[in-house]
Amino acid sequence: MDIRRAEEKDMPRIEELLRQVNLVHHLGRPDLFKYGARKYTHEELRALIHDDGRPIFVALDDAGTVQGYAFCIFQQYVDHNIMTDVKTLYIDDLCVDETMRGQHIGSALYAYVLGFARASGCYNLTLNVWSLNESALRFYKAQGLKPQKVGMETIL
Repeated sequence: MDIRRAEEKDMPRIEELLRQVNLVHHLGRPDLFKYGARKYTHEELRALIHDDGRPIFVALDDAGTVQGYAFCIFQQYVDHNIMTDVKTLYIDDLCVDETMRGQHIGSALYAYVLGFARASGCYNLTLNVWSLNESALRFYKAQGLKPQKVGMETIL
């Protein structure tokens, strides 16, 4: 398993995985997530691949096929009224191909991103997970993550 920064040649496979992620969310919350959509357009994805403030990492199998990704965003409050100036790496999206789950690709991606965050001088690594995605919740807890805050809603 090789993990590296995403390149433009990875875009078709990343786009497939983005559809898989959206389908999980659509099935859990069709009131919020559109069927058949993906989070980024082709041009938005191309721009993100070249944005050092929003690194994307891909996990490749022995044949060089992208089997997972992690979209990340550097965040930092600077001179904020109440927040300290800590630097955070936020995992915006982490996905492993649905046919490859259980092979520790997600754990390898998470460990790689964690090491990248440490090497980048980050104070912490954060992410959000939808409560509808119970397998993701179990995975992140197994990686040692703990709740930082809880989002709540009431449907009107």
